Amino acid sequence: MRAFVTATLIGPPFSPQVNPHAAAIGEQSTRWAEEFGLVASAAEANRLNRANAADLAARACPDADPDRLALLTDLVTWLFTFDDRCDDDGLGADPARLSPAVAQLLDVLDLMGGAAPAELLSTVGPTGVALHDLCGRARQLGHPRLLTRFARQLRNYLLALLWEAANRERRRVPAVSEYVQMRRHTGAVYPSFTLTDIAHGALPTDERLAHPDLSTLDALAADLVCWCNDAFSYDKERRITADGHNLTTAIAYETGQDEKAALAETVGRFNAGLEAYVELEATVLAGDDPDVARFAAARRCWIRGTYDWSMGASRYH
Repeated sequence: MRAFVTATLIGPPFSPQVNPHAAAIGEQSTRWAEEFGLVASAAEANRLNRANAADLAARACPDADPDRLALLTDLVTWLFTFDDRCDDDGLGADPARLSPAVAQLLDVLDLMGGAAPAELLSTVGPTGVALHDLCGRARQLGHPRLLTRFARQLRNYLLALLWEAANRERRRVPAVSEYVQMRRHTGAVYPSFTLTDIAHGALPTDERLAHPDLSTLDALAADLVCWCNDAFSYDKERRITADGHNLTTAIAYETGQDEKAALAETVGRFNAGLEAYVELEATVLAGDDPDVARFAAARRCWIRGTYDWSMGASRYH
């Protein structure tokens, strides 16, 4: 299955780039995860190192300075470790257990990186304390509008995890249109984009961001990142779980196709979406707005970076 994806998924027509600080930031992020207690064993540390969050972040932010690259890398590291926690002990399949954990993390997000009551930090565990650190560092960058956007997008991510957990509890496979919408949030693509915007200096006005072309470009980029991830991860997921949260699974369930045909449709959606993205980006960039150009560049780097990282990601083997 993976060989089919590698052979048929079209490589994004954007130059691949990697931040030269990737290796050093990777080591720094590993220490950050260990210091905050996000990894509790040698096996967990090894799995995190193999996931190589720094390589993904370095491809998304090829020109970022070390501090901003470190912030994005630590966010990706946090997402990987929280995802693994949800998988390893069944938290992500039990809404009754996940809900209190999500509520505590929402309490952390409500602080917007500001001063935290000691009693809160003493109860939210390593995941919550590390999240507060991420928000505090985002706050220090001095872009209140983007900080607000970042916190809101992380809230959407956490609430979308409850949607996944409810589906798993009921052994429910979502409809394709529902899955596509929710996948943008469960993949935490939007908060990752926001930190990348800060690194790229992409600061379009709210009015400009609300333009249909720009919001559509944003959603298309998120879809492409998620569908690429789904295509490359499907082979591993089908071997270890019956989880319905993959585009290929949703397509197979809704259409009655076998898995090969459904995977081919996933690849086809990615390829068609990539063509649509390139066409729309040309329209968006015709306005000659430098902030919009940086906004598009950040998404272009994420699309290309996800593809290149996924080609070699041990997380999906």
